[in-house]
Amino acid sequence: MSATLASARAFVSNADLPAPRALLGDDASTIDVAFDTATQQAAVVGSDVVSFVTEITPEQRSDIVNSTLLAQLVAKKKHPLPADITGVIAWYDTYFDVLSNIGFVIQDQGFAEYTENADTFEAHEAILEVARVALAGAPGALALVIKTLESLKKMDADSPWITLFNRESRSANTARFQVTIAEQDAKEGLIIRLLAFGLQANAKITQVLFFRLKHNEATLHHHSGKISINPAVLAGVRDDVARKISAFTKDFVAGLDL
Repeated sequence: MSATLASARAFVSNADLPAPRALLGDDASTIDVAFDTATQQAAVVGSDVVSFVTEITPEQRSDIVNSTLLAQLVAKKKHPLPADITGVIAWYDTYFDVLSNIGFVIQDQGFAEYTENADTFEAHEAILEVARVALAGAPGALALVIKTLESLKKMDADSPWITLFNRESRSANTARFQVTIAEQDAKEGLIIRLLAFGLQANAKITQVLFFRLKHNEATLHHHSGKISINPAVLAGVRDDVARKISAFTKDFVAGLDL
């Protein structure tokens, strides 16, 4: 059933979140994001890399960032340390449930196992391969994914963006991460194209996006889909979501230079 404004506000009010982390030292300097309608932008939001094409308003960009952060926090509270791919997919079930309760319309939540013929490959290569298939009909979104991943690849391993992403995406031998592209569709209005990934390995996972996978030592599952938005519900619950996550934003959101 689609969310109404009343049900969305009640859901946000009752959402159970983990305790905020204390901001110390460099953690306190996480970069604020100044959203701009006229430019392509990206942000690291916990375990999500969110990219925006032009023509999406600053309010809509903020709504999407805040909503994805809320969904991650609720999932983090309910599934703090997924031990295997089953636990990772349960984390995603909660993540999708949160979004569906605050104005996002999600049609498909299924995951498929990624297969690769080579002996080894890196996670970002798998992301690009999945993206090329999922975004074949959306060349602008695909180009933005490639541009965003290239920006991340060029960064130092100790950069605040990579540190934040690795902190929130890893759990011992498992990882989960999302690539989100927001764009305006001529017929459907504001939509999100989501690529979600779950990874389980025999060894401890370090650099998530550039983790080298070997056959028989790791499995990667992926989901891709288009999410439509109820703009009235999302705008109506804007302040509620912002207040709910206010203690986390500085610690979980960092602007990304493209």
